Amino acid sequence: MTDTTARRPSQTLIAVREVGRAIVSGVVALGRLLARLGRTARRGIGPVVSAISLIGWLIIAAAVVSFLLSGILGWAEFTFLGATLVGGLLVAAGFSFGRATYTVTIELNPRRVTAGERALGRMLVVNSGRKPIIATRMELPVGAGVAEFSVPRLAPGAESEELFAMPTNRRALILAGPAISVRGDQLGLVRRTVSWTDQIELFVHPKTTRLLATAPGLVRDLEGQTSSVITDSDLAFHALRSYEPGDDIRNVHWRTSARTGVLMVRQYTETRRSQLLLLQSAETTHYASEDEFELAISVMASIGTQVIREKTNLDVIWERGTLRSRSLTALLDDSCRIEPVSGAYGNLREFVRASTRSLMTPSLVILVVGSQAPATEIRSVSTLYGNDTVMIAVRVEDGAKASLAKIGDTVVATVGALTDLPALLERTGR
Repeated sequence: MTDTTARRPSQTLIAVREVGRAIVSGVVALGRLLARLGRTARRGIGPVVSAISLIGWLIIAAAVVSFLLSGILGWAEFTFLGATLVGGLLVAAGFSFGRATYTVTIELNPRRVTAGERALGRMLVVNSGRKPIIATRMELPVGAGVAEFSVPRLAPGAESEELFAMPTNRRALILAGPAISVRGDQLGLVRRTVSWTDQIELFVHPKTTRLLATAPGLVRDLEGQTSSVITDSDLAFHALRSYEPGDDIRNVHWRTSARTGVLMVRQYTETRRSQLLLLQSAETTHYASEDEFELAISVMASIGTQVIREKTNLDVIWERGTLRSRSLTALLDDSCRIEPVSGAYGNLREFVRASTRSLMTPSLVILVVGSQAPATEIRSVSTLYGNDTVMIAVRVEDGAKASLAKIGDTVVATVGALTDLPALLERTGR
């Protein structure tokens, strides 16, 4: 009886446990309530807080410090300073109030230009609401810069048109937009922004030169190119051999068989459809300057567009992927996305091997590199292909004299200007 009573929890311990459970439940409920209130406060205060600029936060910090110093030191001057800063911030916040009912349209004309050509843009702002809208400021990011426009007060249905020029002096993919309306004070303490449009792309294509229709390497054929591979069925006749069990009876050369008394069958040289592989090195260490890199892109684009015009199968590869080659526009658009890369691959051979692993064996390889590319790396690329593949390396050196040389079995054409390219390809003598 005594042992059972001793093992039974006392009423005090039971009460303590109940109080503990109640406290834990209360803390959990309070935490959930505070979290809910925090989310509600963030939704309500978030837009206000996000409108305060870095300068505005510095003003708030300075006001808080001024009031603290006033309370600690008892100096009224700090009180006046803090009140002035808070008053200025409240006045600045007043400039951000107001609702805008804009319809904004951005147009680029044209959407595709060649480097150096003129491209204009147009921004049309219309008040689509039923009430007048006070004057505001519009910002339009264009590439790395930002264009600013002052939109006057607009009555319902009224519109404001702004024209701007696009920077097209160099090959690039330029993004225009989104158009952003800005409300706030002139000091930039409070800045409330609203985006009205999406981004629009402007393709600034590289400069190209027209190559001769019979340019070496740009092979056109109807039946394919002959190779050194012997096959039992194709178009190009090679020789006769003795019949072996399993040979197709249709390949028996009956006239020779009747003359020799031994069944003889035809052998053929395998023919292959022309397949051109155009490789563009974008490795920064291969180029002496930015102008040299841009010249290399122009060389690649000139060759690629001529191959597409002549309906030859084409693959265009650079370190970051494959360029579309189904049309001239697709190739030139993708060439705008090529940027210098650093250390993507250990060397040229590694780049070519990894990038072309899944492609069919080409009949011609054209490698475009800069003046700083080592000759040993250029030669190592040619060892990836057999005797049926011809390789031409186009070495770009800004301002150099056009010339031809050989590194092993690879023809190296040195291009100093884009106008050198047609004659150099013709002189390769392929």
